[in-house]
Amino acid sequence: MTSQSNEFQDRVIVVTGSSSGFGKGAALAFGAKGASVVLAARRTSLLEGAASEIKASGGDALVVTTDVADAEQIRYLAEQTVARFGRIDIWVNNAGVGVIGPFENAPAEDYSRLIDINLKGVVFGSLSAMQRFRIQGAGTLINVGSIDSEVPLAYQAAYSATKAGVLSLGRALNEEIRLSGQEKIKVATVMPWAIDTPWWGHAANYSGGTPRMGAMDDPQKVVDAILEMARDPKEECPVGWKGKGSYASHKLMPGTTERISANLAHHYQIETAPPAPATKGTLFTPMMSGTGIDDGVRERMEREERARKIVQKLPEEK
Repeated sequence: MTSQSNEFQDRVIVVTGSSSGFGKGAALAFGAKGASVVLAARRTSLLEGAASEIKASGGDALVVTTDVADAEQIRYLAEQTVARFGRIDIWVNNAGVGVIGPFENAPAEDYSRLIDINLKGVVFGSLSAMQRFRIQGAGTLINVGSIDSEVPLAYQAAYSATKAGVLSLGRALNEEIRLSGQEKIKVATVMPWAIDTPWWGHAANYSGGTPRMGAMDDPQKVVDAILEMARDPKEECPVGWKGKGSYASHKLMPGTTERISANLAHHYQIETAPPAPATKGTLFTPMMSGTGIDDGVRERMEREERARKIVQKLPEEK
């Protein structure tokens, strides 16, 4: 992997969902390596802060406040990018939200909004990117899916469905590119395992417990994977040994892999998670909390587990 500080010099890169999490991490990393980065999300002030960091590191940045569920706003995002920089070299569809809990617990409006953001937002972004790439004859589209794209996860059923749609979209687009002969256009789907980012605190939650999952990965792994797909795109990129293991296992033993994943989710989210009230998270209204790349979920879970074990050891009242 190259370590050149200017390896993305003169590249124009759009990153949606870049106000926090690995979207922000990727945007900052691209900017530090010389790219002109277009930051898109709903939280304008956070985008402006990231843009200032990128400019201070030697890159250039444009902020376009965007709700990816709105096709017109995505079209405007593409238009503003081309108006400012003349082209789009790489488009990263990263924006996404979650709904956690038994499937029947969440209202239909939450699932509708989830689909609007996670699937329709990626379709809209891919459409704008592909239209520009066809004109240019080249470009790289990076869609951030999930290991749930391959292995559906209990208590994240609709989320898994949207991420499966993202993976299917990428597969179909790659076939269309092959048939067209425009081989300089690339589509990659990045598939992380559970990652310690603000995603958990931003998710709509109807599980009764604080959002969590076992064996979370560091967001830097996903940032590194996004940059690697920008350098050398591959159709599907499971991230980390847990992601790669789950991906491979599901190909060989789908039923067993799904049961193991479901048992893991049940243990951490239903059996051991500290109580939490129902919330719609950031589905409809952005939160100003959760602004970093790493959100400290792993540290929080360690504290929760220690407290749970202490309570278990206390003598019962008679």
